[in-house]
Amino acid sequence: MTPFTLTLIKLAFLAVLWLFVIAAIGVIRADMFSSKAAERAARPRPAKAAKQPKAQRAPQRSAPSKLVVVQGERAGTVIDLTGAPITVGRANDSTLVVTDDYASSRHARIFSQDGQWIVEDLGSTNGTYLGRTKVSRPMPIPPGVPVRIGKTVIELRK
Repeated sequence: MTPFTLTLIKLAFLAVLWLFVIAAIGVIRADMFSSKAAERAARPRPAKAAKQPKAQRAPQRSAPSKLVVVQGERAGTVIDLTGAPITVGRANDSTLVVTDDYASSRHARIFSQDGQWIVEDLGSTNGTYLGRTKVSRPMPIPPGVPVRIGKTVIELRK
């Protein structure tokens, strides 16, 4: 090979190496300093204006009253559902603090909306799973269906 070709290969390798370093720093920065999704989650959502008449509403089932950690380091922890949003993550200000290497600092949010509980992933690195489905948008949580955040599994119970 000519010296010119070797120099081009070295420069290309160096460029790829720098792209990797920049991407790694971006992931670390997002995990340490929150993300836009966490900021969006902190903003209150407007309530829906129109209510359905009683005849058109779905029959009310007994709503879940507690959030139970069924697997993971915090197994057995019970959080009473009061209507206030619950944040899950490694950050000390989270409602449920998990010290799991697979959880982000602000990993997920569970909140009440229109009488049901919703789980929302806050831009976590490893994702949040409702049953076997990856949470890509806010999704309702049926009672008894596991929500997995890293190695921690939580359920809504009555």
